[in-house]
Amino acid sequence: MTTATAIQTDSDVTARVQQVQHWLEQQTLSPPEVDCATAVMLKILDGKCKMVEAEKPIMAELYQQVRELAGVHLGDDIHQRIAAALRLQQLAELDEAIRMEIYETRVLAETAISRPVMKGFKARLRKTGLLPPKTSAE
Repeated sequence: MTTATAIQTDSDVTARVQQVQHWLEQQTLSPPEVDCATAVMLKILDGKCKMVEAEKPIMAELYQQVRELAGVHLGDDIHQRIAAALRLQQLAELDEAIRMEIYETRVLAETAISRPVMKGFKARLRKTGLLPPKTSAE
């Protein structure tokens, strides 16, 4: 992560929180979609997420706002791992060993979510405006 992308102002964070809140006022996530948001958060934390950098904070905020909703397969144990990883990330102590643990958790989590469900979730986020439409380069 470059310094330019690592620096976020309070107004950036506030705008992102409000963007996601507004979106969630208009949209309801199904339990499988809550699982998708959780899996994406794991992917962001393990460093393997291929989303555009500007989309990752939006997805992280979406996770924060829906993490207490019921999913189908992913529950409290996963949320506790994510919370622990986020604490370590804030302290700049999210090392490679922990990223590998998150990666293993994520791979197992993704096996519980069908590809069509995950693809549909991401497409819905784009169609309804939470994420920008994909460009041909993505």
